[in-house]
Amino acid sequence: MVVGAARDRPCTLVVCRGCCCGNARKHRGFDHDGQLARLRAAARASEGRLAVRTTDCLGPCDQANVLVVQPSGAGRRNGGRAAWIGFAMSDDATEDVLRWAADGGPGIAAPPPALELQFIRPPGAARQGRAAGRRGRARR
Repeated sequence: MVVGAARDRPCTLVVCRGCCCGNARKHRGFDHDGQLARLRAAARASEGRLAVRTTDCLGPCDQANVLVVQPSGAGRRNGGRAAWIGFAMSDDATEDVLRWAADGGPGIAAPPPALELQFIRPPGAARQGRAAGRRGRARR
């Protein structure tokens, strides 16, 4: 049984807008504000099926622009997990993210193949992988 708001949670795009992502001085030639406006317009038009949030920093700054596609409540119940996308600085990448979210996002629809090539490991997963590799080894 799913309780409360999680049951009806929409697919959510978390857009990094920290020191590296969304910074026109560091990434010239890309319309960061235009991308965010496009994502927000799609959320408004979705009638509650898509939400957009911004955050100061998601962590993998060397792969800016980073955004996370979080599954809807239904997607999570179907086994969907958050997908981290790096280097999201093209109109094609933005369109692929919006298409995937409109189709239902993680747990509901398969991502576009080109977008899948931009999937990155979340910062915590990278740390957990390194820690798992150290387990069981003797220190010298």
